Amino acid sequence: QVQFVESGGGLVQSGGSLRLSCAASGFPFSDYAMGWFRQAPGKERENVASIAYNGGNPYYDDSVKGRFTISRDNTKNTVYLQMDRLKSEDTAVYYCNAVHYTSTYYSVQYNDWGQGTQVTVSS
Repeated sequence: QVQFVESGGGLVQSGGSLRLSCAASGFPFSDYAMGWFRQAPGKERENVASIAYNGGNPYYDDSVKGRFTISRDNTKNTVYLQMDRLKSEDTAVYYCNAVHYTSTYYSVQYNDWGQGTQVTVSS
């Protein structure tokens, strides 16, 4: 069955950095684009970054562009999110999933979600 296990979150001061990891299983990881999503309290889940199956064509939401970097290791079935210059508005639970995306559209590929990893940025 499809499974996503996110890790690496924590409490960090504004301006700090974190690196999130997501280990995926149950589907042919190297055939799929992958995305990072976040959900803040009272808000809908949003796609913040995505990366093509081969590690190319990265997409970033305007709110994180220039601060976050998405990458993947297909030998480890893992996708990463390096988050630098964190802001209080980045506080959320972060999730990953397989995704189909363009610059203006995305579609999550699986209904299964992991437990997410909490990122809290203190100002």
